Amino acid sequence: MNRALSIRSRKKDDHAKEASKHTFSISTLRGMQQAELSKKLYKLIKTENHAIGAYETAGRERLSIASQLSDWGESTNDDAISDISDKIGVILSEIGEQEDLFAQNLEDYRSILKQIRNIESSVQPSRDQKAKISDEIQKLKYKEPTSPKLVTLEQELVRAEAQNLVAEAQLTNITRQKVKEAYDLHFAATIERAEKQLILAKYGRRLVNLLDDTPVVPGDVRQPFEHSNEARQILSEAEAELQAWEPHLEPIHSNAGGLGSNLMPTGETSTRATSDLDTAEPTSAATTEKPAAEAQGTHLEAATA
Repeated sequence: MNRALSIRSRKKDDHAKEASKHTFSISTLRGMQQAELSKKLYKLIKTENHAIGAYETAGRERLSIASQLSDWGESTNDDAISDISDKIGVILSEIGEQEDLFAQNLEDYRSILKQIRNIESSVQPSRDQKAKISDEIQKLKYKEPTSPKLVTLEQELVRAEAQNLVAEAQLTNITRQKVKEAYDLHFAATIERAEKQLILAKYGRRLVNLLDDTPVVPGDVRQPFEHSNEARQILSEAEAELQAWEPHLEPIHSNAGGLGSNLMPTGETSTRATSDLDTAEPTSAATTEKPAAEAQGTHLEAATA
């Protein structure tokens, strides 16, 4: 773990976080090219990307604030302020790290939403094909009601409807499964961020309480700061509690275990299935994302003698 007892013990460049991974790419121009079916989810995913970037920025700013607080405390020539501000800086920097971890977990959740979007995009052609053939039939019935081409078109429409029925079933199967997976990750990450920041805030308040703010009159000399060891112990306890943290979550139940690689149930065949459905090709295959990022190390360090 990259831990530190003092903010000042770190090199200045240690505070510089790497640039956001949400950089401009050609994908930012794809909004207008999205299939009609996937446009709304595409917009949601893109907006979520901006939110993730904001959390990453907040994490970097929190680290910068922690460093500035420590530097200012040292410049006050007040031993108590200097020590406490430095220790509070450690707490604030760890809060910043939790923002960054939260952003990483949101990236995992966002990648699952992308799987739904991709299936939506793959279903659109089957919808369009069915609508196109249906329109051709209607136009031909109006212009040439006795045309022999009508029989061919109606047969094509039956096949298109069968293929679309498979595609729509695949879409609803993957959508329900992946929505549960995505928001399982999202809310688990939110709980982790909240509980860990609650731990840090609790120990931060204990540090603040070590500062004696009894007023003095001109000419009086304050007593030397006598709580340095206690402040280090508080950081040590904060680190120990963070390391011992474990999630206690209500499980998200899933019945999607019977979903095959073609996004259809692997068990009993639906009573509505037809030979056309059996021969229709799947629109896409879903991929399984890795779980949310592992909790990273803290910046807190056990007190030393």
